[in-house]
Amino acid sequence: MDGFAIVVILASGIRLSVPLILACLAGLWSERSGVVDNGLEGKMLTAAFAGAAAATVTGSAWAGMGAGVLAAIFMSLIHGYASIDQRANQIVSGTAINMVADGMTALLGNAGWGQGGRTPELPDSAMFNPITLPGASAVADVPVIGLIYDRLISGHDIITYAAFAFAPITWWVLAKTRFGLRLRAVGENPAAVDTSGISVRALRYGGVLICGVLVGLSGVYLSVAQAAYFQPHMSAGKGFIALAALVFAKWRAMPALATCLLFGGLDALSIRMQGVIVPGIGAIPVQAIQALPYLLTVILLAGFIGKAIPPKASGVPYVKER
Repeated sequence: MDGFAIVVILASGIRLSVPLILACLAGLWSERSGVVDNGLEGKMLTAAFAGAAAATVTGSAWAGMGAGVLAAIFMSLIHGYASIDQRANQIVSGTAINMVADGMTALLGNAGWGQGGRTPELPDSAMFNPITLPGASAVADVPVIGLIYDRLISGHDIITYAAFAFAPITWWVLAKTRFGLRLRAVGENPAAVDTSGISVRALRYGGVLICGVLVGLSGVYLSVAQAAYFQPHMSAGKGFIALAALVFAKWRAMPALATCLLFGGLDALSIRMQGVIVPGIGAIPVQAIQALPYLLTVILLAGFIGKAIPPKASGVPYVKER
């Protein structure tokens, strides 16, 4: 495999990792505040549908982004209300969101366009298109450096660059700011935070809202930047893989970024392996190739993660002592 092919696989891995990065960071914000969110898959799917539908109707990718993010925030608020105010079982609430979103998006898509739930294909003017960074074309022929800058760093859409920016921003806010430290404290010991006069409810809703924004961008990326349309079940388990990446990264922002890049790279490699002839075996079945990223995810989690300890109050409803 030559250098060009390696760079192509790496660039593909970056594009495939973007929805995982955004969804994983979304889960990080929610769970650091003490609210378990296994409903990332449903929120991603809802945002993907709302984004594609709005972009189709308005012809604007930005309108699609706004609609997708608002739809995900709405679903996050439902989960927040059930988990924070009603103190419901957070796993059940997230599972319900996944089930409702899966059926609702297919139903609305079929009712709106009658194509089995799929929305019409978006024109380039209604999508987030690749951005050529300054000087990329000029250095394209320079060995190694030019290839990396032109093919690997340049040529991605704005959501991709935002996803990579959100990881260090998340680390900095959670580690260095008053809001971030209070949010983490709520996830560890909400009673102590409440005793100091800080609202546990407000902080947890803050984490849930930020989660909605990030997972909304993840869904919008799928339909308005990557695929140019929405189709039922297009999230294809990415929300659950993002949760696995969050556990693998032990609820830390920068390791979460690295883990999602690893999973995206494995996905890109599996696509590259389709049709490859293995000596003594022959062509690898397509089904085995498609299952490879999920299988490797399980292997990595089972064999390399060690002991992962979530925030102590994660998933535990807070009842204020009287």
